Amino acid sequence: MENILLLAHTEADGSLGKPALEALATALSLGGALTVGLVGASTQAAADQIAASGAVRFLAVTGESFAQPRYTTDAAAAEALCRAADCQIVLAPGTSRWARALPGVAYRLGGRVDTHATSLALANGAPAGVPVVTRWFYRQRMEAVLTRAQRPWVVLLDPGCVAPWSGTPGAPGTATVEAVSVEPPATRTTVTGYQSPKSDEQTIRPDAKMLLVAGAGWTKKQADGAVHAAEAEQLLLGFLRKAQASLGSSKSLVDQSGEGEAVLTCLTHMNQVGQTGSTPRHAKGLSTCCHGEEPHVVGWRFVNQRRAINLDAGCGWARGKADVLYVADAFEVMRHVNALLGA
Repeated sequence: MENILLLAHTEADGSLGKPALEALATALSLGGALTVGLVGASTQAAADQIAASGAVRFLAVTGESFAQPRYTTDAAAAEALCRAADCQIVLAPGTSRWARALPGVAYRLGGRVDTHATSLALANGAPAGVPVVTRWFYRQRMEAVLTRAQRPWVVLLDPGCVAPWSGTPGAPGTATVEAVSVEPPATRTTVTGYQSPKSDEQTIRPDAKMLLVAGAGWTKKQADGAVHAAEAEQLLLGFLRKAQASLGSSKSLVDQSGEGEAVLTCLTHMNQVGQTGSTPRHAKGLSTCCHGEEPHVVGWRFVNQRRAINLDAGCGWARGKADVLYVADAFEVMRHVNALLGA
């Protein structure tokens, strides 16, 4: 097996996040000599966090200039780490920070890059010791397994695809970190701080166990002939707060804001899931007032348990696309569920 470099950036507290630990678990499964390259304001704590992983070498680009995500500084740090490690396979978590910088780094190194990989492993049929990448194309309708002869080969692993490395309980370590000197390139941006919504206003929670998806039916006329968009929004937000769930939406619902129809103000296109949106990986999913058509179901491919609420027993969810279909009024069901959660 070829030598492997794992690139990881530290979080705000100096530790490694879950995506980095997932990439570490994947790198260890390949069996080659592993070098870890770290980037951040301070990297010793992150190196100690995975000191017992079996990595043979720890490299780090450290400094305040590399604390914030920027293309110029991240690309310079990653390039320096790749050259210092001299590894043929470069694996990194598919975070927004690395997804922005590493394709350019692969070009600088004369290598190739593959993004949105769901696995990197040694597979039958491939040359001995050569890993293969699995990824999806055409909005998760086609799965491809591929390998490359070009080196270095940079692979970005999508978060949520493998179990993160958890280490050995009660066995903390101290890693010896080799500093890689990089002259910070000139930058034109200054990070002055972060603005985040209050925790009870957050609707997108990638690590939540439950995904609640709202369809256009929430803003249509109900049994009394009236639209109850305001109540619909309160029901959905009430469930999100009590269950700490994440909120998704169908394209038809988020598009209504430009069509002059009743809208849910808590939704944006960032909440959109399905063929034209994101692909969630939550343990459980509950679809409400959605038709269950193919483009929407494609986005649920990696949700482990799928349930749906729809008044139409013949909707798309009823045709083998949901594990459980509740033929009921979503308003009534969610009122009852929220009451139970609040009890």
